[in-house]
Amino acid sequence: MARYNGPKSKIARKFGEAIYGYDKAFEKKSYPPGQHGPSKRRKNTSDYGLQLKEKQKAKYTYGVLERQFRNLFKEANRRSGITGENLLQLLESRLDNVVFRMGLAPTRRAARQLVSHKHIKLNGVVCNIPSCQVRVNDEISIREKSKDLEVIQSSLNKRGKKFPWVDFNRESMSGNYMAVPAREEIPENINEQLIVELYSK
Repeated sequence: MARYNGPKSKIARKFGEAIYGYDKAFEKKSYPPGQHGPSKRRKNTSDYGLQLKEKQKAKYTYGVLERQFRNLFKEANRRSGITGENLLQLLESRLDNVVFRMGLAPTRRAARQLVSHKHIKLNGVVCNIPSCQVRVNDEISIREKSKDLEVIQSSLNKRGKKFPWVDFNRESMSGNYMAVPAREEIPENINEQLIVELYSK
């Protein structure tokens, strides 16, 4: 399936924030790309443009394609509660994202690769579907043959912020998806209401 494999700094500059993590190139040029540089002549963005930009930011942040994103929105809209929050919770519940939140990979792209290369087990069974929805109390573990992978060990050694809705035990190299995160717990700078307004047109 198609994935964006182009320059990440260019995308980060487009949205004006380092959505892929620390980026030296972005720190030097945080303005949008283009031959005119940080020109003051840039036109004001319309309401539709702001809504579309927010949707694109969410897609790039979580590594989701348009059809997948639209299906997730339909599911979020079908569920009870606030549609925008439901959407972010569904994105956070993807297996590749849970692996990333546990600290097993430095980026979501790396987490996706771990899953697709069959290094990750879900409830004791190897799962190579990054978009698989993880449910509360599901166990995520690393295959026995993959526990010494350099990328996993390096990521665990550099593990930074821990998230309350996931738990990981380094001794057993397994963890659990403890709970569905509340909106205020999700650190991503995404205005989900703009996405809801875009799809509600």
